[in-house]
Amino acid sequence: MGSFLSLILLALNIYQIILLARVLLSWFPDINRSNPIIQFLYDITEPVLQPIRNALPQTGTVDFSPLIVFLGISVISMLLTRL
Repeated sequence: MGSFLSLILLALNIYQIILLARVLLSWFPDINRSNPIIQFLYDITEPVLQPIRNALPQTGTVDFSPLIVFLGISVISMLLTRL
């Protein structure tokens, strides 16, 4: 069971890195989004971010959904680490 939990924690950490890359890319609006790597980052993070974005109230230009996902992943990781 320990190796399974380690694998889940690794997957969560990798997802956080992918999410961080997407957040950093959003700071550069001139980047070509048709690049396959950038498209992959958006394709893998958007299914998680969109429902959260829809549930949050509109805050103008600031998108808090990545912050909520980071917090959720951190909580899940802490809970799994305690098992």
